[in-house]
Amino acid sequence: MAAWYVYILRCADRSLYTGTTTDVDARVRTHNTGKGAKYTRSRRPVVLVYREAVDGRGAALKREYAVRRLTAAAKRRLIQSRRRKKA
Repeated sequence: MAAWYVYILRCADRSLYTGTTTDVDARVRTHNTGKGAKYTRSRRPVVLVYREAVDGRGAALKREYAVRRLTAAAKRRLIQSRRRKKA
């Protein structure tokens, strides 16, 4: 079973975009070529700021929905909390 990820991108206008994929690096490249989500096409370049592994597609979609419902401030805290864990 392929690993699924929830990811957050920071767009050139500083907005945040959340999505799901099985290959985060390839998906970021797709967004940056203008063939990703309609939202990111006019907001390039995008930079990966957060990724979270989840168990399966269903879990990824549920987690994506939960993250999208967060306020921008809560998303920034989520991003920062992941950075602190890596340090």
